[in-house]
Amino acid sequence: MSHQGLQRGFTLVELIMVIVIMGAIGGMLSVFMRSPLEIYFSSARRAELTDLADTTVRRIARDLRGALPNSLRPPIGGGTSLCIDFIPTKIGGRYRVGGAPAANVLVFNAVDTSFNMLGDNINLPADQADQKIAENDLIAIGNQGIPGSDAYMQDNTDRVNAAPVLVPGVGIFGPETTITTAGRATPYPQESGSNRFHVIPAAEHAVSYVCTNVGVDATGNGTGTLFRLARVLAGPYPQPAACLTQADIPAGTPVLAQNLSACTFVYNSADLQRNAMLQIGMELTRDNETVGLYHEIHVDSTP
Repeated sequence: MSHQGLQRGFTLVELIMVIVIMGAIGGMLSVFMRSPLEIYFSSARRAELTDLADTTVRRIARDLRGALPNSLRPPIGGGTSLCIDFIPTKIGGRYRVGGAPAANVLVFNAVDTSFNMLGDNINLPADQADQKIAENDLIAIGNQGIPGSDAYMQDNTDRVNAAPVLVPGVGIFGPETTITTAGRATPYPQESGSNRFHVIPAAEHAVSYVCTNVGVDATGNGTGTLFRLARVLAGPYPQPAACLTQADIPAGTPVLAQNLSACTFVYNSADLQRNAMLQIGMELTRDNETVGLYHEIHVDSTP
């Protein structure tokens, strides 16, 4: 018995009609969906750019709040620039200025290669291990950022040449830490008004934030890059006349942000008696979407 009479299917005309109808429906849906999708992707892009810009300026702010007082500087001439220099510190402390001769005070009328720090810098908790003073760190005292008292020129710094030693029971405030240095050719130029010293990490004597190739290309993307460049000072590092260019940045230098269409650093050193202010302006652009961010950082200038 044949079953051919029971077979059914679609004709070519029916298939073509279905394709045409589905195409018409898809076209109408795309008209209604296109705008919401574009808005969604645009919002996501702006949110990403905003997050990147905010993270970048907060990283800079955190870095600069630990800067050596009076070490922030733009290129010669000041004003608005694409870069800023500063000297980072890992910790600070107070040096002993009084007590019996055995108390190991820091003197300023002669070259002194050993002094006591008030407090224990040896037995810090594990989460503060990066604040321990170590060999080859630099000690800076009374930095004013002016000729004769400028850490960039090594006017008021000395190198730690041995691991600090804990001295229990010296002062009424508990254990103290003896710090031994290599010795300067001359005494420190001046005391700190608050008897403080700062410790510059051995691996980063000076740091620069540098924006290069800032602008927008033909496709609507920012072309600039923000670098964090760290240096070890083998000698005096005078104030630069201009910011570094892309060709001057060593390979492997950390990149903080890309797609910069604008970048400015404005340093005001005399806004307040004991504080300076750095203004950061930054714009990031992708696919013709631009996010701008302005941030002010108050920096301690009391040596």
